[in-house]
Amino acid sequence: MASRVTVEEFMTLRERGIPVIDVRSPGEYGKASVPGAVSIPLFTDEERAMVGTIYTKKGSVKAVQQGLEYVGPRLAAYTQRALDLRSDELLVYCWRGGNRSASMGWLFETVGLRSIILEGGYKAYRNYLLDGFRRSFRLIVIGGRTGSGKSDVLRALASAGEQVIDLEAIASHKGSAFGAIGEPEQPSTEYFENMLFDVLSQFDDTKPIWIEDESLNIGKVVIPREFFSRMSLSPMVLVHASDDERLDRIMRDYAFADPEVIVSCIRKIEKRMGSERCSQACKMALEGDMRSAAALCLKYYDKLYDNGISKAKADERVAGKYFHKTSEKVDIDYLISLKNKIVR
Repeated sequence: MASRVTVEEFMTLRERGIPVIDVRSPGEYGKASVPGAVSIPLFTDEERAMVGTIYTKKGSVKAVQQGLEYVGPRLAAYTQRALDLRSDELLVYCWRGGNRSASMGWLFETVGLRSIILEGGYKAYRNYLLDGFRRSFRLIVIGGRTGSGKSDVLRALASAGEQVIDLEAIASHKGSAFGAIGEPEQPSTEYFENMLFDVLSQFDDTKPIWIEDESLNIGKVVIPREFFSRMSLSPMVLVHASDDERLDRIMRDYAFADPEVIVSCIRKIEKRMGSERCSQACKMALEGDMRSAAALCLKYYDKLYDNGISKAKADERVAGKYFHKTSEKVDIDYLISLKNKIVR
């Protein structure tokens, strides 16, 4: 018989590299899952709905019989997919740790695979995760105007062995009206939360974590509010670069896109940018003068960001200024010295 474990035990076993099997329906899995979980659904979305309807109207026995009729022809395929993972142990979960995970756990055991079921299922995992975002993480926020190289600084810190969270990489979005350019499709907010928690779980809570300054929304995903509140109260290090350096970086990251795509992004900020300036920027982009169009847009983003930074300064969040140039190596030693001063 398959054994059962708590969420804490499940997370520990997962860190050991034991494969995780999600036996929920494809629709449930597609919305969000435990990162890295393999989908081996007991039912299709339609079958799950039908079994649930029969359970409500005719009781559990009829529902089980209908379920067996659905899955009977697929049992061998289920076991083969599990065997293909080449592991003697499997972690298995469904929505609430009920019949679906128990049934698949039993099936995997019949072919010699030890099955470990997550007690409470994916729902328990999500509750554990959401509670985890309330922890008192020791964050240092990297701030700076658009194009100042904040992401470059984060990558350099990560290469130096520092604990770093790249929210934009997890969100598949650079965080502005132009942020989707060159990025894959964004995850759901729920899956974004799962991936963010996955990164946090690997960190030492007693040590600082570097993170980029972001709005609550990164494209269509939303940062967990408890974690965002922690970011908003954390010390900030400002990154500075000249306008030319910032434009060079923006051209690197966005200018390859089709002019029509750039124009559609500019239109998103027309209301705040102003119709005249927006029309001018669009005209420049369509004529191939991307740098001038970007320079106009930067004036809007600079004003927006500077207003936010002025509030941070008033709250004494800004702990130091770091001047970083595109052509120069990131001064890791200086940043670490700042870290030691502001996080004790």
